[in-house]
Formats: sequence, structure tokens, C-alpha cells
Amino acid sequence: MTERTARGLTESEAARRLAARDPYAPTTSRSYASIVRANVLTVFNLILAVAGAATLAFGEWQDALFLGVLFSNSAIGITQEIRAKRALDRLAALVAPTATVVRDGIARTAAVDEVVPGDLLRVQPGDQIVADGELVHADGIALDESILTGESRPVVRRTGAHVRSGSFVVEGAGELVVEAVGPESYAATITGEARAFRHPRSPLERAMNRLLLTLVAVIAPLGIVLGVALWERRTPLTEAVPTSVAAVVTLVPEGLILLASLTFAVAALRMAARGALVQQLNAVESLASVDVVCMDKTGTLTEPRLEVLRIVPARGVDRGEVEARVAEYAASAPIRNSTVDALAERFPAQAPAEPGANVPFSSRRRFGAVRRNGSWIVVGAPELFALGQLGDTAEREAESGRRVVALGTSRNGVSADRGLDDVPALGLAVLGERLRPDARATVEFFQRQGVELKILSGDRPATVAAVAADVGVVVGSPVDGTTLPESRAELAELLRETTVIGRISPEEKRRVVETLRDDGRYVAMIGDGVNDVPALKAARLAIAQGTGTQMAKSVADVVLVRGDFAAVPAMVEEGRKILRNLQRVTKLFVTKSVFASVLIVSVGLTPTAYPLLPRHLTLAATLTIGVPAFFLALAPSSGGYRIGGFLREVASFSVPAGTAAGLGVLSSYLFALNVIDLPLIEARTVATTVLVAVGLYLIVALEAEGRRRSAAVVGLSAVLAACYVLVLSVPFSREFFALAAPGPVILATALAGAAFAVGGLAITADTFLPGRR
Repeated sequence: MTERTARGLTESEAARRLAARDPYAPTTSRSYASIVRANVLTVFNLILAVAGAATLAFGEWQDALFLGVLFSNSAIGITQEIRAKRALDRLAALVAPTATVVRDGIARTAAVDEVVPGDLLRVQPGDQIVADGELVHADGIALDESILTGESRPVVRRTGAHVRSGSFVVEGAGELVVEAVGPESYAATITGEARAFRHPRSPLERAMNRLLLTLVAVIAPLGIVLGVALWERRTPLTEAVPTSVAAVVTLVPEGLILLASLTFAVAALRMAARGALVQQLNAVESLASVDVVCMDKTGTLTEPRLEVLRIVPARGVDRGEVEARVAEYAASAPIRNSTVDALAERFPAQAPAEPGANVPFSSRRRFGAVRRNGSWIVVGAPELFALGQLGDTAEREAESGRRVVALGTSRNGVSADRGLDDVPALGLAVLGERLRPDARATVEFFQRQGVELKILSGDRPATVAAVAADVGVVVGSPVDGTTLPESRAELAELLRETTVIGRISPEEKRRVVETLRDDGRYVAMIGDGVNDVPALKAARLAIAQGTGTQMAKSVADVVLVRGDFAAVPAMVEEGRKILRNLQRVTKLFVTKSVFASVLIVSVGLTPTAYPLLPRHLTLAATLTIGVPAFFLALAPSSGGYRIGGFLREVASFSVPAGTAAGLGVLSSYLFALNVIDLPLIEARTVATTVLVAVGLYLIVALEAEGRRRSAAVVGLSAVLAACYVLVLSVPFSREFFALAAPGPVILATALAGAAFAVGGLAITADTFLPGRR
């Protein structure tokens, strides 16, 4: 590397190149185009659009009102998601990747969009490679390129090798000259695809997808059968189109997917206010499904910063010599971590010095070394050294929950591939971690919720166990990660009985998470370091601390921007509220589909005029499903939740409810039309009134829970009932919706039909009685 290359660009040259380049902003969340597509281009919107076009072409425009609902719902969803996107983008800026750029020979931190071709970048463990370039200096550097190539193992790169943006430094350090950055880089075209591929659907999303596929399977044959029946009867288009549209539109749960995505967006917005960056909208709901949480000790249960408590020299070794060697190592080590930073803070050297050679620290080797003045200074895990009488001290300090590192010197060669058995320890550095003030309360919350905790740490098992016990984790017998069984079955059995594993490598962390996952557990992983990344990527839900490495934050579904572990319980509560509310609201949408199926089979295939026009269904659905669903999906709630058997639970409510509503509407409509010879408009008024009354009753039966919530739900239903009465009372709206003024006969018939439906439900199960779910 030439002297000019080593100094990097000048600030003036970098500014000139930056001005000449087209500006770009790194993508931090969903694009505006993807938000619009997700809310507009859906199968159900296509069905409704075709039905609307047919209505406008062959029917009356009032019967195409559902198109207004379609547009307004999509607009609401887009607006809310854009609002959430902007809030998340602002929060993401706090944890966005940065680069260490060398200009005029001085290293400084720069935003990714400030990097230009020709810049010299320095990288170390945990850093993201933010630009394509050539390594001009490589010091034992190994890269995780799994996002680019799918290869899970780190790849060693040497001087002269080309590296690509999107990879991460796992160990070692290096410098590269930038060749391409931003849209011109290799990773720009695949980053979004790689992230989408890694994250599985949440349990609720998978359940929703199964439900929607089931409904599509029902809609298609019923629509075909109805169309054939109308064709065979030679029904005029002016009658066939409203009948078909009324049937098909009622079958479609048009607002269900919109409501789910809107709810996720609002939840992400609420979490942003708590300092949690939700990088995947389904992550909050997914956290509510977690039944085991794996976490690292450092940075999660304890503060990320360490402090040196004392130095313990070996017998016959001067304390000053140990402290001088510690200061030398801390000043010279090219790879920084919390231990090195703590040593450097306590024992600052007069001036940092470049080592003659070094072995970069890695969590796999558990030691690092620098060569100074002809000898090696080695710092690492105590058990790697010849401790002598220091062994008892190291054991005692570790058992008390301290972090202990040993320091030794050697004039023999030290390499990454050999052990340290022949390196005598000069002394020990005892470091302490402070428990997070919210750690105990958070652990207690998880335990109350029945969520199992697993503490996975690279520290000694006794050290990890002491910290875990301090925060209230039931430890049992801690396990040494170096002795984990190779058999997946034996490891699964061990994990059912243990909560603390120490001295565990990054690869073994991942294997633990994968074993739990394959054992049927829904696993979340909380971490902040490079050594946590394999496990974060293997977990169903990855949570990274905002104080962690760029690599950890990049692969996480949720980033705790302020490193606030106490934000996690709030996320769990938010997720469980979403689960409870969406499960209940889904029942209302599916009830409408079952109701439509009953009407199609019973009256749609006969010559009898269809009991409801599309405009009647739009009015009833708005009052009994659309408006209440938006309120109830975001309202506070309590009680149980369950993802398993989602379709079965929805069907157990929706099938009898939809059938009863259909029979109530059908019986009162046929009675009004054929027995007491009411005109068609009055008979349809009876049918619409029954549908609204039964729908509002179902809201009360489904949502009434506790005194305050019951009062709110009853109040909401009363307001919606008043809105329907207002529609019937005002001549203009009554004429617009093709309804008749409600006389005594209409009201009595509608009341009888509603009573028939509600009474049948009450006899069927206690589920349909308010407050008895």
C-alpha cells in the first residue's frame, strides 16, 4: 500500500466526488411503491373492482358503493403505513450503518451516503462492509458473506482480494479502497431479497393465509353456480348483475388483510415511540407467539460497558509490570471490544502504538495477541493459559460472577492455530458487569407469561450462572458449551432441562437455537455482538440491542435503539393484544362470508328476487364490520390467545353465526314477501334491518369483556344502531339506499327475524351470550 493510499483521499477531493455523484438515500424500510402495491394489488381488490365495473356498466351506480369502501380502505392503509414508514425511517437513522473513513491520514466516522469511490475504509469485527472495494491491508480478516452467497461459514480474505458490500467482518481487521458504493454496489440489487428470504411469516400471517385460501376456494364454486343459475333462468342483466355482485361482494372479506397490515403498522408506530425499531412489520405480533427466549448475558442482562475492578499478579510478578503490559496490549490491539476498551480506559498508554504483528481476538479462539519489542503479549480466557497458583483465584472470581481474563507473554511464536498451554500467566484482570436496572423485572415478566429463558454466553458457566441467578433465572446446573452433545436428539433433551450455557461458541449458539426451533419451539434471540449473529439469523425472531454491532442490527427484526431491555415486555403485550383483537375481528369478517354462502345456496339459486342489493350489504357491512373492526382491532384487550387451531376457532363462531344471520334474514324476508305480501322494497328493508341488528348483537357477544370494555362496546353498537335509524329516517338517504320508511309491520317482522337468529345462537352455545366467551 503506497503512502498516498494509506492517507486516503483529501477532504476536498472527497467533497468533489460526492458533488459529482447522483445523491441517494440508503433504504431503511419498505418503499412507497411496495406499500401501495400491498394495499391495492390484492386478489380481493381485483374481485371487487371487476364487480364494481360490471355494476357501473349494467346496474345502478348506488350499488357500486363498495368501490368507495375499497378506495377509502386502501387509502387509509397506505396513509397509515406511510406514516409508520416515516417514523421508522427517523428511528432507523439512529442505528444506520456507518463507515470509518480515512481522509488526509485521519480516521473518522462517516455516513454511508458520504462514502465515495477512492475512499479508504477501515473495518473491524462487527462492521458492515458498506461498499465494494479491494483490500489493501488484511489482518486475519474473515467475512460473513451469507447475505450475498448463502455460505454460512466465515470466509478468510487476504490483501488484494475484492470484497462486496453487504458482508460483515467476523474477525480480524483490514482496510479497503472503495470501488463502488450505493446503487452501483453489488449488494444494492439483492439486499431486499436476502432479507425477505430470511424472515418467515408470523404465525398469525400463516393462519390468515390459510383462511383466505379457504375463502377463495368457497367463493369460486359458489360464484360459478350462481352465474350458471342466472344464465339458465335467462335473467336480464339489470337483475343478474346486482344479484351476482350482492352475493360475491358479501363473500369477500375485503377489509381483513388491510386491517391486519394496518394494525401491524400502528403497533410499529407505538413501538417506535418506545425506542424499538421494528424492521419487519409482523415482528411485534410474532414476539407474542414466542415461548422461549435465548439471550446473551452481556448487553442484555448486564450493561454493555465493563470496568476493571482489580489486577491480580502472579506470584513473583510485579503489579506494575502487569499493568504496563495490559496498557501496551490495550493500546496496540487493532481489534476493539468491550474488554479491550475497559482495559484501555483503566490503564491508558501514553500513545497508541502499532503492533509488529498480531493475532486478532475472536470469540472462537477466545484470545488475542500483539507482538511488541520482540515478544508476544497475549490476553484471553484463563483456562487457555498455564495459570499455576492463579487458577484458584480465577475460579473464585468467575464463580462470583466476574469476568476474568488472563495476560501472559511469550517469546515463542503465537498463532491463531495453536493453543497457549506453554504461555505462563503474568496475572489476571478482573472485570465487572453491572446488572441492568430493568433486567430482574423483565425476567419476572417472562416467567409470569410462561416464556422459557435460555442464557447463552461465551463467559464461564459459573460466571453466567451467577448473573442469571441475580436477575431471577432458575439456573439449575449450568452447562459448559464446549461439551454439548453432537446428537441433535441428545442436545434437545439437554435443552429441556438447562437454562444456562457458558463458554459457548457462535456456531454452537446457532445450533442451540436451531435445535429448539426444530423441537417445535417458537424461538426469539436477543443479542448485540458478532458472536450472536449466527443465532440471530437462525431464530424465528431476532432482536438486537441498539448499542450492538452493525452486523447484529442488520439481521435483526427488531432493534432496541436505546438498548432498553424493558421495552421487550411492552412489545409482548402489544403483540398479544394484536393477536387477541385480530382473532376476534376475523370472526366478524368470516361470519359475513358464511352468511353470503347461506343466501346463495338458499335463495340465490331460485327465481325469488335476492333479498339484498349491493348497497344494502355495503351499509350493513360498514355498520357491523367495517367501522367497529377498525376500533376494536386497536383497542386495549385482555384474556387468552391461541394461534394453534386458528381456523377451527374462527369457524366455531362464524359458521353458526353466519348461518343464524342468514336464516333470520331469509325467514323474515320470505315471510314479508310471500305471507304478508309486502312490496319488494319493504321486504328488503326488513332483511337489511335484521342483518344490521344481528350484526350489532354479534359485536356485543364477541367483544364484551369486563365492565369498562363491555360499556364501550355497547356504546359503540348503540351509536352504530343510531346511524342506521338515521339512514331510515332521512328521506334522501332512505331513497339512496332503496329502503322503505319503517312502519309497525316492518319493525315487527324485522324484530321477529332478529329474535329468531339471536335465540338460535343463544341455544347453540354460551359463546354467543355477551361476556360468556
